[in-house]
Amino acid sequence: MVKRVLVVDDALFMRELLQDIFETAGWQVVSTAENGEEALAEYKIMKPDLVTMDIVMPGSGGIEALKNIMHYDNLAKVVVCSALGQKNLIMEAISSGAKDFIVKPFKSEQVIEIAERVVAQ
Repeated sequence: MVKRVLVVDDALFMRELLQDIFETAGWQVVSTAENGEEALAEYKIMKPDLVTMDIVMPGSGGIEALKNIMHYDNLAKVVVCSALGQKNLIMEAISSGAKDFIVKPFKSEQVIEIAERVVAQ
C-alpha cells in the first residue's frame, strides 16, 4: 500500500524538495500546505499516514498546528522539521505529540528513514 504524506512548510522550495524526496521513494504526497491553518484543513480532508511540519512559520506556527492536528486526531503521526539550533522548539514539539524530528539541512535518506520508522509505529 502506498504511504500518503502531507508536507507543511512556508517555503515553496522546501515543500518541493520534500515532495520530490517522498515521490522518488514511492510515497504519495496527497497535499502541501504553507501554514498551520492550511495544514489542519488539509489533514482533515486527506487523512494522511504522515505529516512533515515545519516548526517556524508565519501565522499559526508549526507547534500550534501540531497541537491542533493532535487535538483533532490523537493518533496522527507528525514529524517536525527544524533548523539547527532550535532544540527548545523540537522538545516542545515532541511533548506536544510529534513522533520524531528532522533537522535542516537534511539528506533525503534521513527523511525517508525517519518517515518509514514513524509510520511503522
